[in-house]
Amino acid sequence: MNARALLFSPNFHSSACKPRNPADICTRNKASLDRNQFTVGLHLQHRFHVFRVSVWNSGERRSGKVYADVREIWKSIRESVKFEDELEDVVLSGEDTEDSVPWWEQFPKRWVIVILCFWAFLLCNMDRVNMSIAILPMSAEFNWSPTTVGLIQSSFFCGYLLTQIAGGIWADTVGGKSVLGFGVVWWSIATALTPIAAKIGLPFLLVVRAFMGVGEGVAMPAMNNILSKWVPVAERSRSLALVYSGMYLGSVTGLAFSPFLIHQFGWPSVFYSFGSLGTVWFAVWLNKAYSSPLDDPELRPQEKKLLVTKCVSKQPVKTIPWRLILSKPPVWALIVSHFCHNWGTFILLTWMPTYYHQVLKFNLTESGLFAVLPWLTMAFSANMGGWIADTLVSKGLSVTTVRKIMQTIGFLGPAFFLTQLSHVDSPAMAIICMACSQGTDAFSQSGLYSNHQDIAPRYSGVLLGLSNTAGVLAGVFGTAATGYILQHGSWDNVFEVSVGLYLVGTVIWNLFSTGEKILD
Repeated sequence: MNARALLFSPNFHSSACKPRNPADICTRNKASLDRNQFTVGLHLQHRFHVFRVSVWNSGERRSGKVYADVREIWKSIRESVKFEDELEDVVLSGEDTEDSVPWWEQFPKRWVIVILCFWAFLLCNMDRVNMSIAILPMSAEFNWSPTTVGLIQSSFFCGYLLTQIAGGIWADTVGGKSVLGFGVVWWSIATALTPIAAKIGLPFLLVVRAFMGVGEGVAMPAMNNILSKWVPVAERSRSLALVYSGMYLGSVTGLAFSPFLIHQFGWPSVFYSFGSLGTVWFAVWLNKAYSSPLDDPELRPQEKKLLVTKCVSKQPVKTIPWRLILSKPPVWALIVSHFCHNWGTFILLTWMPTYYHQVLKFNLTESGLFAVLPWLTMAFSANMGGWIADTLVSKGLSVTTVRKIMQTIGFLGPAFFLTQLSHVDSPAMAIICMACSQGTDAFSQSGLYSNHQDIAPRYSGVLLGLSNTAGVLAGVFGTAATGYILQHGSWDNVFEVSVGLYLVGTVIWNLFSTGEKILD
């Protein structure tokens, strides 16, 4: 007799028995007036598994209704997932679970993972932007020239570039939890060591900043890998938008708190305080996060079933099929589009205070204040775009169409508003154009930034490492090229190059991208 037949039998009553043959069930009843609690033994494959279930009286019928809060006593739920078909017979219904589980346990575990990734990315950009503020008193104390300051700022990208692809390979083969945890701890230690290295000497500071880049370089591939296993496609856009908005809000937080800490406690306090926050995050991450739903022993059965069927790959990644990956046109559409996107984004975010100061004639304080506005706009727009994209998918629009729509907005929106900058005649309108440019840019989080998981969920970490390497190179070359253009031309020329690349990206994306899985 299987579990379903036994538990719904009209003659089912309190009993105690011992397991006899494979797949036999024995129960021990604990009766009450309106419901019974049973300890159910399931004998399968030479193993005896014991579960605690509850049976509710369904009225005149003499049968019970079992809700899905089934707790295994002798074996962990991780082992029970290995025989999913047998467990399905025991977990008969999930309708009454919400009444029996506290509200804080009803919160989906996948969104706990998303929120933890959000905080990791918030810390990531807090630790990155604090140097842009602290470098002013540091250069005054150590008598650094502008060339030295530029060398210090660029040393971060040396390490950051090194671990984009390596971080993706590591995450896809080892698991996102370990890699992201390593990254946060590594860059937090490097952040805290920055004042010590600066006082020892410039070479030590350059090495520490490069080490910090190494840690932050694995963050995006690791996050992409772990969310590909935890978040179904219907929630993908808004989950990624929330995580990436952590970067934007991290920049706002870093730019807001760094001046206060420097003024009150000196510039080393910025690095010590920001670096210490990583240890708090890591303690929570170590306790709550898992690389895959299959690894989580506390995951509720309904959510585990959803994620196992919708997200989790059947086989772990052992080798990376590089030739196959690089032979796919949608992969190259991702790489080229990421380059075109980041060229404009990095230029605006890096040179924006200079534009405000030189063209709009704002003082440095005003320039720094208005530089925060685009980050806030991007955080809002990214989440709004994520909800729009997931709503369109849930209403039946194909993932390919949704990704093309969102990324087209992410390209043509900034292109349009940048072309308007040469026609505005007031600082207020220029600021609005800048904010709208970055706001529409953030729709890319539901376009190309979500596409890695669409086309190759098993290799999403590697794919993001590949495309983000191109994106970082665009930032490095674009920032340097902007200085050259301004020396020989004008801001209009700077914006024209960005607009041209946005248009190229739009064409390539709409011709070659797809939202369907192309690599299994």
